[in-house]
Amino acid sequence: MKFDTSSRVQLGAAAFALALAAGGFGYGLANWRYEDAATAPAQNGRKILYWYDPMVPSQHFDKPGKSPFMDMELVPKYADEATGGDPGVTIDPARTQSLGLRVMEARTGTLGSNLTATGTIDFNERDVAIVQARSGGFVSRVYARAPGDVIGAGAPLADILVPDWAGAQAEYLAVRRTGDAGLSRAARQRLLLLGMPEGIVAAVERSGRPHNVVTISTPTGGTIKTLGVRAGMTVASGQTLAEVNGLGTVWLNAAVPEAMAGKLRPGQSATATLAAYPGEHFAGRIAAILPSIAAESRTLSVRIELPNGGGRLRPGMFASVDLGGTARPALLVPSEAVIQTGKRALVMLALPQGRYRPAEVRTGAEAGGQTEILAGLAEGEKIVASSQFLIDSEASLSGIEARPIADATGATRAEAASIGAYRTTGEITGIAGDRITFNHEAVPALKWPAMTMTFRLGAPALARGFKKGDRVAFSFDQTANGPVIRTLRREVGQ
Repeated sequence: MKFDTSSRVQLGAAAFALALAAGGFGYGLANWRYEDAATAPAQNGRKILYWYDPMVPSQHFDKPGKSPFMDMELVPKYADEATGGDPGVTIDPARTQSLGLRVMEARTGTLGSNLTATGTIDFNERDVAIVQARSGGFVSRVYARAPGDVIGAGAPLADILVPDWAGAQAEYLAVRRTGDAGLSRAARQRLLLLGMPEGIVAAVERSGRPHNVVTISTPTGGTIKTLGVRAGMTVASGQTLAEVNGLGTVWLNAAVPEAMAGKLRPGQSATATLAAYPGEHFAGRIAAILPSIAAESRTLSVRIELPNGGGRLRPGMFASVDLGGTARPALLVPSEAVIQTGKRALVMLALPQGRYRPAEVRTGAEAGGQTEILAGLAEGEKIVASSQFLIDSEASLSGIEARPIADATGATRAEAASIGAYRTTGEITGIAGDRITFNHEAVPALKWPAMTMTFRLGAPALARGFKKGDRVAFSFDQTANGPVIRTLRREVGQ
């Protein structure tokens, strides 16, 4: 079938008209949808503050449409979902019971010590006696001793025959018979210098005949750690024959985590418990904190000295130890109420009218299920002690910023609420009523570039004394009604 040129032109014109009509209809349909979304709040009586992408809740839009970040529609934020400058997640009170929410107050209480560690019982290395031969000789007799035996003080170990003593003792006896007191004292002193015990010399004086066999005994009681004497062997002067470790006290060498190092001091009390004696507690004290830390376990060794009445504590026993410490007053919250994110710690505030908001806190020590709050909370503030992770997730999706704690300038908890969460600098370009406009620097935390922007003053008095052209540093919060100035000060040099 053939078409002439005029027919082709007419057909093209009709197609163009049809496309134009379809495009107009599509535009009208899309426009109707946007207008319907914009007018819907007026129909149901709820006022829309702005639209936002739930995945990027900090970015606000004044119109509905597609998110520039995700392939999804923007979501409206209604005025009745937030309250002025104090945003929060609103939960129907009827649902709090089904969620298992428990609300508690931050209270000042006594923080007990909870420094516990484990370790093993060891010998007290300060209570060691070394038994040596004072003169060279021959072992003529040994007593039934072996390493590991527990002996008392003065227990005999071996008899040693010392040939050199016989001649010296005979000379001493001969001098004594002359009656010369001076020569007798000199001869007696010579016997002591040869290594003879005072008891041997006294025995020679009583009996009137030489004693060249000496019994080697232990100066202290304890356990024989080493024994190096055997019958018939030759010993030299100064040779070590035995090593005896006392058992009156023992050491408990505890492995303490590195993080606890600053909480320990020598002389601090400690209480040990052992599986061998259930229900019993053994009190001692920290004798020393060793200077090195085990690289593998990141622990330091703490030496605790324990009395060992009856020798019940035996080296090698395993023990748990409470390192004590002084109880002190502190602001406390249940440990389960603290959310650790890795970079910061949060608690969930329970606000009036069923609202909840995260608050950043700085935590201290933990003991007995209670955590110390160093900053970020005031006594009496209510927090959520259970199911707070669900509320925190909802707050994150809704773009609700956590209430910040004081910065490093030393502000108190009461002052922390008046410091804005975000800070930057800029030049004032206009002041009108409760509004102030800045040409400000970038705000990396919000991914804002440098730009000119109008902020609402948290209090009109903040702008008193300032004028257009002033360079200032300011802090602000992101609220449901837009950014609000919290602090305002001139830059140094202005």
